[in-house]
Amino acid sequence: MSIVGLLCLLFALVASLMFVLYWVQRREIRGVEQLSQQVQRIAIGGRLNGRVDLQSDQPEISLLTTSINHLLTRVASTNESEVASTTPKLFADLGDRIHEAVLVHRDVILYANRQFATFVGVDRIELVGRRLGDLVPPEYAELVNENIRRRFAGEAAPDRYEIDMVGMQGQLSRLEITTAPVDYEGAPALLITGVEIIPTQTVQQLRLPPDPTDPTAPGMHSLALDSLAEAIITTDAAGLITYINAAAERLTGSLSAAAVGKTLEDIVGFVDETDRRLLSDPVRQALTSGAPVNLSRRALLLSRTSGSERSIELSASPIRNDAKELVGAVVLLHDVTELRGLARQMSYQATHDALTGLVNRREFETRLEESIESGHRGDGQHVLCYLDLDRFKVVNDTSGHLAGDSMLREVAKVLRDAVRDSDTVARLGGDEFGMLLIGCPLEKARQIADDVCRAVGDYRFVWKDKIFNIGVSIGLVEISRESGTLEELFAAADSACYVAKKQGSGRVAVYSARDEALARHTGEIQWLQKLQSALKENRFQLYHQPIVPAYGQDGGGPAMEVFVRLQDEAGHEVPPSEFVRAAERYRLMSLVDRWVVQTTLAALGRGAIPIPANRSVAINVSGQTLGDVQFLEFVVECLDSTGVTPSQVCFEITETAVVANLDHARRFVGVLHGMGCQFALDDFGSGVGSFSNLKNLPMDYLKIDGSFMRNLARDSVNQAMVTAMIKLARTLNFKVIAEQVEDEAGLEAARRMGVDYIQGYAVGRPQLLSLAA
Repeated sequence: MSIVGLLCLLFALVASLMFVLYWVQRREIRGVEQLSQQVQRIAIGGRLNGRVDLQSDQPEISLLTTSINHLLTRVASTNESEVASTTPKLFADLGDRIHEAVLVHRDVILYANRQFATFVGVDRIELVGRRLGDLVPPEYAELVNENIRRRFAGEAAPDRYEIDMVGMQGQLSRLEITTAPVDYEGAPALLITGVEIIPTQTVQQLRLPPDPTDPTAPGMHSLALDSLAEAIITTDAAGLITYINAAAERLTGSLSAAAVGKTLEDIVGFVDETDRRLLSDPVRQALTSGAPVNLSRRALLLSRTSGSERSIELSASPIRNDAKELVGAVVLLHDVTELRGLARQMSYQATHDALTGLVNRREFETRLEESIESGHRGDGQHVLCYLDLDRFKVVNDTSGHLAGDSMLREVAKVLRDAVRDSDTVARLGGDEFGMLLIGCPLEKARQIADDVCRAVGDYRFVWKDKIFNIGVSIGLVEISRESGTLEELFAAADSACYVAKKQGSGRVAVYSARDEALARHTGEIQWLQKLQSALKENRFQLYHQPIVPAYGQDGGGPAMEVFVRLQDEAGHEVPPSEFVRAAERYRLMSLVDRWVVQTTLAALGRGAIPIPANRSVAINVSGQTLGDVQFLEFVVECLDSTGVTPSQVCFEITETAVVANLDHARRFVGVLHGMGCQFALDDFGSGVGSFSNLKNLPMDYLKIDGSFMRNLARDSVNQAMVTAMIKLARTLNFKVIAEQVEDEAGLEAARRMGVDYIQGYAVGRPQLLSLAA
């Protein structure tokens, strides 16, 4: 074959190959055009209602994702020369034909179409290599970053959400974002599409022309910016201030004439409010990086003119002209001083005791939990101290609660001054305090505790014409790898405090298994678990003892008093002297009293406790329970749920409980007495200040303490005391109940002296109360 023939044959083969490539490319382009039309139809249909309905258009969106996946897979499977020619042609053509914003995102943006670049206000090439979370306002950054992370991790995440976009020239757009996984260049990526749901607004809307009748008048845009409550400052490319609105003048303390031409650092400084660390100039950062900058949420603005401090939120963004050249920066400042102050105040009130200003029990337990975790990790030695004031009750009983409160405030200051700055002092309740010594060896903690005892012992409280001296007992327990739970640590420290108190005022005891005195006392610690188990397994029982009219006339009043008893794991009855004291020590008495009230009222409601008409059942309420602010609501709910008539219930409260919880006692007695319940003041005569408290409470019965009824027939002193109490009761229209009347002689003596009701072995012993209806 001739050379000419060979050339012709070669030319024919090249022409055929070019035709095949042209046909393949045309088919791809037609596919792109069809896909573009589908997306446009989706967008047009959605915009009829102001947004795209992704739920109803899910098949089309899935088709978009599938098609782009197919396109990206095809691009990734071609050789290098084909990629160089095909990628710009196909993928860019697809992205630019779609009216919605489109991104391909992995760790950073791999591709952005023109529409998305328009929302940001930059060339789309400048977006490649940046993250979407960096392009949105700070309040949306976490939402965007978390959604991207979850989508890549295969976790549940919203398919769509809304964000704001703030462009480099100040334009604001609201987009609805959807995300879908795709395969890009052989690796997973996210296809992110955005549909504009609120028309774009820009600062240009404020830039109205000046008043043509007054050539010296400022532009309307300046008037508009000056009317804003937000502080706005603009600078040139060198960071020199070119404009400052009225709000910024007030915030910085610098007038516009003095501020223009200076840098932001010349008129204000920025520090972190927690450690006073100097913060970098946000304008310089924005101009250097060419990206928006936000200051710490704990930033303080310091005015160099007035010296004032204001809590602020600040964002600084670079300004670019139409040629994309950096020409300056705009700073937006928001004064949040009052908001942060309110937040700090609410936080303080939630974590501090209102009376003393010390940390409260809840916050103390939170810090103790952190110390326990630190001790378990072996990160350091910490010590828990439990403090109980000595002779505090004398102040309350002789001078009143106002004096007691004043003394507690002064003692709190003594405790704070006696420990290190790194230690925590808390009021746990009443006259009990706690100290948490962080990073403190046990020997050093013992030394600090001794210093506290001396400081409190040397303290004198003066109230009017009286001087009081008090003391404090302290129990210590070390927090280490072997430490138990928070409850166990509190129980151990409380137990050590109890041992210290038994040794005398102003003593310190360390919880240790080797401590013989404490080892003898550890049996009481086990009551914490025993009582919790008994409550859970319902191992309490009710007993009752009759109360009879002294003269045989059934004229109303309590017919019986119910008592609580405990059965141990073996079924043996536990005397109340053993478990009641432990329940009060470990603050479980309120739970025991709730069980008694609920069980008694439930039995009354179903007729399991037979009582005569116009008579009632007496139920004891402990002082610890009386101080429980939620107990009143609990009793009211029990009365409602069981249907018991309130007049069938008589609550017995001791005078010591009333003195210790006078405000709670007034509310408890006042509300329930108003509903029809009866009340008896129990153990009357055994405490201090009884007479003064009687007239302040609407009581029905006075129950004389049993110690006065012993040997009543032969003891002239007891007779005189009982006579005085009965006379007082008659003056206040109270009826009198004599308890612990043990023999016939005492019974006759009580009747002769004029008591109204008798209770004791002389009329009946306590018996198990059958709760079966």
